[in-house]
Amino acid sequence: NPKPLDTAAFNTLVKTASEVIRRHEQHLQTTLHPSVLVQGPQGRVRVSLDIVPDEDAPRAELSATNGNGELLARVAVAPGYRLTAANAQRWVDNGFAKPA
Repeated sequence: NPKPLDTAAFNTLVKTASEVIRRHEQHLQTTLHPSVLVQGPQGRVRVSLDIVPDEDAPRAELSATNGNGELLARVAVAPGYRLTAANAQRWVDNGFAKPA
């Protein structure tokens, strides 16, 4: 027969469940919104990929911001686009032209 939880055991259970949910949310955030830093002509550029996992019309957007947070470019890409440092550097070097 299961015994009821005491207060300390219940608090531990709630804390553990909250940590699991928080780790899941962090993983989802890094999966759907990855970013890398690359070197651009005017300094460091943060290239970010924002994926919207819609069942009917999934989409993704590639964006670049400078060190001050100013948007340099934004283009639509396929939802399966892989953001790597090499791909990001190539995009910046090509003047932010839409990747193939």
